[in-house]
Amino acid sequence: MLDSKIPSGHLSEKWNNYKNNAKLVSPNNRNKLKIIVVGTGLAGSSIAASLAEMGYNVESFCFQDTARRAHSVAAQGGVNASKNYKNDGDSVYRMFRDTLKGGDFRAREANVYRLAECSMSLIDQAVAQGVPFGREYSGYLNNRSFGGVQVSRTFYSRGQTGQQLLLGAYQALLRQVNRGKIKLHTSHEMLDLVTINGKAKGIISRNLETGEIKRHVANAVVLATGGFGKIFYLSTLAMGCNGSAIWRAHKKGAFVANPSWTQIHPTSLPQSGNHQSKLTLMSESLRNDGRIWVPKNKDEQRKPNEIPEEERDYYLERRYPAFGNLAPRDIASRAAKERIDKGFGVGAMKNAVYLDFRRAIQNHGKDMIKERYGNLFSMYEKITGINAYEEPMKISPAAHFSMGGLWVDYELMTNIPGLFALGEANFGDHGANRLGANSLLQACVDGYFVAPYTIGNYLADELKNPLPETIDKAFEEAENKVKTQLEFFINNKGNKTVDHYHKQLGKLLYDYCGLSRSKDGLQKAIEQITDLREDFLQHVLVPGTTKEVNAELEKAGRVYDYFEIALLMCEDALQRDESCGAHFREEFQTEDGEALRDDDNFQYSSAWEWKGENKKHQLHKEKLVFEYEQPSVRSYK
Repeated sequence: MLDSKIPSGHLSEKWNNYKNNAKLVSPNNRNKLKIIVVGTGLAGSSIAASLAEMGYNVESFCFQDTARRAHSVAAQGGVNASKNYKNDGDSVYRMFRDTLKGGDFRAREANVYRLAECSMSLIDQAVAQGVPFGREYSGYLNNRSFGGVQVSRTFYSRGQTGQQLLLGAYQALLRQVNRGKIKLHTSHEMLDLVTINGKAKGIISRNLETGEIKRHVANAVVLATGGFGKIFYLSTLAMGCNGSAIWRAHKKGAFVANPSWTQIHPTSLPQSGNHQSKLTLMSESLRNDGRIWVPKNKDEQRKPNEIPEEERDYYLERRYPAFGNLAPRDIASRAAKERIDKGFGVGAMKNAVYLDFRRAIQNHGKDMIKERYGNLFSMYEKITGINAYEEPMKISPAAHFSMGGLWVDYELMTNIPGLFALGEANFGDHGANRLGANSLLQACVDGYFVAPYTIGNYLADELKNPLPETIDKAFEEAENKVKTQLEFFINNKGNKTVDHYHKQLGKLLYDYCGLSRSKDGLQKAIEQITDLREDFLQHVLVPGTTKEVNAELEKAGRVYDYFEIALLMCEDALQRDESCGAHFREEFQTEDGEALRDDDNFQYSSAWEWKGENKKHQLHKEKLVFEYEQPSVRSYK
């Protein structure tokens, strides 16, 4: 059932072989076809703009009031590309190897290589769009390094790379809106996928300003709706981020792959109290110049600047001397948690570690550090009141990125024909751990360079099939299902808020399916999440009506989906009796506390099939075959 459709040929030839043999839709026929794109982040905006410029008709949807508020705007540190501008040994193959190793050998070789191969074209594309990348004095584009690599391949625009890349994609999107090739629906949320004869043929949306439910038909549907890290409640994601679009598609038959592989980012601002609804991400780029440490004394009461060097534990440099503070995110996060759990944490809640720039400022000068990270330092001071040029930052691990998502083949198409998933919405190229600065890269590569070919290959055979009418029974059934759920929440009249349940669910997941997992903990989580979901259905309170702006109604549907996603996350983690990347099972670790993989039994991607309400999912395994890089012990020492 899982045909990954990997092309033939040598690794370096596969993508060209695919493009050379892909079916095409002639320019005069593209105007006859329509594609729905859900999401206007980097993946959504880039694929919508690309398809429209090619001549297709596109309908674009986002739940924000403007497309440029998509969460890609929050990515800060940079975007990777193997251009070897620093002449430090980088290459497409080295980037492929770093990414594969960074993901702990739990990703497809062909997809990872294509990501590295297409990375060089992205930088040229972004520069042509006017993205203001950092430059050296001579005018050449500058690079910095990110976690898990030993070269400088990360292009950046100070600490706002995602925002600048999104503005480039956004202007390309609006250009096509102005041409009439894209119909943009802001403040619209996709509530269900419509399939006819097994193919994706449209969606049901709700206008978040009026409450209107509407049917939309298309020859193909693209989901570019990001990840579901907000399931943890406290995360680096915006409050509106959710997993509902991919989950509704999952319940229509699309497989979800590796849902338990969620990345915990090592450089977030720590939680400061129970009042918070989200955490603030500090760019991983700060680890280029910042040194991470904790006091050697558990009961340390002195201010950080008063603690002498010999009484500081630079634990990443101590444990991973080859990579030091640029160890991959999963390793850096677990190392921080280990120190915090042992009682060496700092800050009011003893839940943070220090990120110190004293040596970098001494070596390079304050002006250089300000040029590299000035806006990040300003943001930190605005939030905490602390001047990080004079005193170390406090950082802590926080839920961040979903490596899991909808299962897709090499063409980025799910097992539902005509349904494509791009960017973080798919289970993608990252394996069990994403390397920093590969997120913006994957979203852009999927939208600008991959999907325009693969969607065309699918649509070439759809020209002969007439577009269905929205009066089709499948549309009616999907709309009625959506309305039934909305009315249920409004009429429930419970006494507890949606956030009350979301907070409890997030804590359960973080404790039992977060940085570390165990068999007993996961079984306990499944029992408690099941009970919490039943309490939610009986006692959740959603005020207002369905015919107005109603943020609580939106959240209720998303949190109900989170309960189901959470149960599958725990089930996925429970069946994988090994540790790999971000999946750290306490029972499977080396003597020095590192992840212990089991390639003989678990060298596969887990793809889960929905079997119905309150029924166990069915597991399908996509075996991972390594022809060019044999899995090895992942060491950064």
